[in-house]
Amino acid sequence: MLAKKQFTKTIALEQYGIKNAEIHYQLSPEELHEITIEKGQGVEASSGALAVNTGEFTGRSPKDRFIVKDEITKDKVWWGDINLPFDPEKFDALYNKVTDYLSGKEIFARDSYACADDDYRLNIRVINEYPWSNLFAYNMFLRPEESELKDFKEDWLVVNAPGFMADPEVDGTRQHNFAILNFTRKIALIGGTGYTGEIKKGIFSALNFILPVDKNTLPMHCSANVGEEGDTAIFFGLSGTGKTTLSADPERKLIGDDEHGWTKENRVFNFEGGCYAKVINLTEENEPDIYRAIKPGAILENVILEEDGDVDFEDTSITQNTRVSYPIYHIDNIQEPSIGENPKNIFFLTADAFGVLPPISKLTPGQAAYHFISGYTAKVAGTEAGVDEPVPSFSACFGAPFMPLHPTKYAEMLSAKMKENNVNVWLVNTGWTGGPYGVGSRMKLRYTREMISSALEGKLENVEFTEHPIFGLKMPVECENVPSEVLNPRNTWKDKEAYDKKAETLATSFQKNFEKFEKQANVEILSGAPKAS
Repeated sequence: MLAKKQFTKTIALEQYGIKNAEIHYQLSPEELHEITIEKGQGVEASSGALAVNTGEFTGRSPKDRFIVKDEITKDKVWWGDINLPFDPEKFDALYNKVTDYLSGKEIFARDSYACADDDYRLNIRVINEYPWSNLFAYNMFLRPEESELKDFKEDWLVVNAPGFMADPEVDGTRQHNFAILNFTRKIALIGGTGYTGEIKKGIFSALNFILPVDKNTLPMHCSANVGEEGDTAIFFGLSGTGKTTLSADPERKLIGDDEHGWTKENRVFNFEGGCYAKVINLTEENEPDIYRAIKPGAILENVILEEDGDVDFEDTSITQNTRVSYPIYHIDNIQEPSIGENPKNIFFLTADAFGVLPPISKLTPGQAAYHFISGYTAKVAGTEAGVDEPVPSFSACFGAPFMPLHPTKYAEMLSAKMKENNVNVWLVNTGWTGGPYGVGSRMKLRYTREMISSALEGKLENVEFTEHPIFGLKMPVECENVPSEVLNPRNTWKDKEAYDKKAETLATSFQKNFEKFEKQANVEILSGAPKAS
């Protein structure tokens, strides 16, 4: 038997062009879970979580993400390989085709909002073809009370139709899947892909335009937590660097794990109402909060279940991008509401598979801006056929695919915030030590946690630092509960000359990547570059 509906209000969708649909509005997680199983679109894991397969796409498709080029965006968006323009007339025609496709179908609709700070709240109406996509929206966006729904008026509309396939020659897309933002109509249109991350990243991308342009607020692809003294810490990092893991600290309250705003009043607020964590090689010992959050209400994506319903977290036969989505209240130690004040420490996380960067180093303002614009991590060798070496990966502001404005705009805002608040900025390498991938080993998670805790507690304020000869980074010579030889990466390599050559090579990659930003970068930012010969 289905659980009682969470809300009693009903809505019509004709105003959006969707006609004669059977509309399920604001269903509870229990209902959406059960409907998904009844439709054969998912199964229940032994933990009680819902396990689904997102189909052809198990991750985002950056080359199929577009922004409508119109009066609002034409002179503000940083057009190029990341922000691809889409014709307004083509959008209108494609939108009509999608709503015609959804007409007459069973539809799952939800009202929710983004931004935990009421001064920046963005109301969102989500229309989904699939029940489990709607459950994802329940988990990931903020959940209004029933009293707030009576006069609910959306600021943005998300239309999500995984089963609709575009015709590229007619519709103006690259292939059959697409994710398009229209800032004039305030619509995120998603089709041809079941990957749920496109839903949240569409709204995140919209906020990355709206907040700096209209609200003088810095949007950030980061996690955040707050200590007992009210000090907020911010963690920037690309997928696989430990952003979610390291912000889930039992000694600190979690604000959020992925998307935040830093206001002119110096508050940090979560955009979301949930977490979307990678679960590859997940263990309860290493990541207890995430592991225990996988329970009824959570959605596992593209994992392999054993016969007894247990998840084989090591099995990547579908994808390495196995995920879980869960509401933030599945984590015990959370900040309520999801707002922090007084940011004191910022951590840039990188998984350096070359084994070159120090496990922790303190950055000058120039270095901080340089590394923020660079957004470095490394793709691990062996994930693709024929790839024998790690591959440098740069994503401006640690989230280029979601940043509609030029990266220097965000960097300038961050730099101003850092100086205004006297924030410490640390570069943390969660990647390899003792050599590159295939030779060295991954930095022990317990060491990384100890280094971050020492930084947060001020224990690194008065220790001696040495300077990295190529990257110019200040490396502490000691840190409580961490072997001193680990702190200088060169010391962990048996072949010191090989380390020097690898460091030179990585520094050259940084410099080459930064060439496209040099004209917009000031002298201070340029001073933060590594000194490769």
